[in-house]
Amino acid sequence: MLLFSKLIFYLAFEITINPMKIKSAILALAIIFSGQLLHAQLTSTPYCPPFNIDILDGTVSGLHPQSPYGDIKNRLPCFTDEADEIKSGGCGGVFFKDKGVSFYTYRDYIDIKANFIGTMSIPLMGMDRKSLFKWLGNPGLTDINWETFQMRYGCLVLFFDTYGKVNRVIISSKGAEILRLCE
Repeated sequence: MLLFSKLIFYLAFEITINPMKIKSAILALAIIFSGQLLHAQLTSTPYCPPFNIDILDGTVSGLHPQSPYGDIKNRLPCFTDEADEIKSGGCGGVFFKDKGVSFYTYRDYIDIKANFIGTMSIPLMGMDRKSLFKWLGNPGLTDINWETFQMRYGCLVLFFDTYGKVNRVIISSKGAEILRLCE
């Protein structure tokens, strides 16, 4: 700041003593101010590989529902939001709202919404409720709006729209009886 003040004083002195140097003084000031504007910091956008959901293994891009908070952030740095597990009443995690995926790390489940962008090993999104048996077998618990399926990693919960099509998928490392979802 002191150097900048000295430069301004010098330029003001030169202009008053020698009026011929006005053009060079204005040019010098323009260069100084444009240099200050161009000193902005550039940040790179984190890269995430396309999301790949393995329904039978219970993973999203190789991450399980019980994967630690830090592992998810490091392996998939393009998250849109994050919430501390304890401060958020147990509903903390790492969220990818633009990709339709949320990791609830305290409650050990992954929530996949209808706006999911990526690939699924079994294309469940939009699948009719009646065609699930050939892929997943008989459901465990059922309701008019959802069904659960026992999987080797825990449970799979499928939610349905009014037409009986899958519009939300929950992959959990816990059983359906003890799973508590966040709203």
